[in-house]
Amino acid sequence: MNKQPRYIDPMTDFAFKRLFGSDPNKDLLIAFLNEVFRGRKLIADLVYNKNEHPGETKHEGGAIFDLLCTGTDGEQFIIEVQRGKQEKFKQRALFYTSRLISEQAPKGKRSEWAYNISGVYLIALLEDFVLDDSPAAEYLHDICLCNRDTGKIFYDELGYTYIELRNFVKLDNELETDLDRWLFVLNNMSSMDKLPAYLRKPVFEKLFNIAEYSNLTKEEKMLYDSSLKQKWDNKNVLDYAVKEADKIVRESFVKNLIQDTDFDDRKIASLASVDTVFVENVRKGLR
Repeated sequence: MNKQPRYIDPMTDFAFKRLFGSDPNKDLLIAFLNEVFRGRKLIADLVYNKNEHPGETKHEGGAIFDLLCTGTDGEQFIIEVQRGKQEKFKQRALFYTSRLISEQAPKGKRSEWAYNISGVYLIALLEDFVLDDSPAAEYLHDICLCNRDTGKIFYDELGYTYIELRNFVKLDNELETDLDRWLFVLNNMSSMDKLPAYLRKPVFEKLFNIAEYSNLTKEEKMLYDSSLKQKWDNKNVLDYAVKEADKIVRESFVKNLIQDTDFDDRKIASLASVDTVFVENVRKGLR
C-alpha cells in the first residue's frame, strides 16, 4: 500500500483553490503574483471577483481566479489566474481577456467613461504541456502587444504570462529567486516530507502548513482524493493520446520505408526506432 504523501499536490483543482483561492490565504497569492511580475507591478491587495464563466467550472476545471488588484501606487488592474488547458490555449487566452475588457464598459455614458480601461493580465500555469513554438529551455513567457518590426511595446496594459512548469527543471541547489522557489514548490511539494531550509520564510511556512494532508477534514480529504484522481485520469488520457499519435507517425514512416526502399526489417526498425516485430506487422498489413 502506497504511503500517503504529507503534502497535497498544489496543481490539483482542489489544492490550487485551497492554497490560493480564498481571502484568508490571499497573501500567498499576492506573494506569488508579485514574483511573477518581477517588479513591473507590485500588488498591495486583491479582491476575488465572483464572476462565474458559464460551462467552464464543470467542463474545463474550476481553478480560475478573476482578481481585482490594487497596486502599492493605488493603481487598479485585473488579473485572471488559471491552470491552462492544452486545447486552443492561445484562443482561450484571448477570449478570457477580451471578456474582462468588455465587461468594464458601462451601459451608458461611454463618452464620460472615455474608455478608461483598467489593465488586464492573464497568468496561466501550464503543467501537462508546453506550447508548440516554445524553446525547451524557457519556462516563463511574458507577452504584450508590440510593433512587429521594431519590437517596441504598443500597449503595456494587456499582458499574457504563461509558465511552462514542465520546462522548469532547476534543482533545489539551483534556486536563486523567490519565483524559482515558488515554481519548484508547485512542481515538487507533493513529494516532499518536510519544509526544507531553503524555504524557511513566513509565506512558505504558511503554505506548507495549509497543504498538510493531515490538516484536512474528512470531507476535504475526499474532495482532494477525487481531484487527484481526476488529474491522474486526465494525464493518463493525454499520455495515451500522445502514445497513439506517435505510433501512427512511426507506422507511416515504416510504411514509406517498406514501399520506397529495399531495406530489410532490421534496418527499417533501426531507422524508425521500433522493434522488428513492429515492422513485420506493418509489412503484413500492406500485403
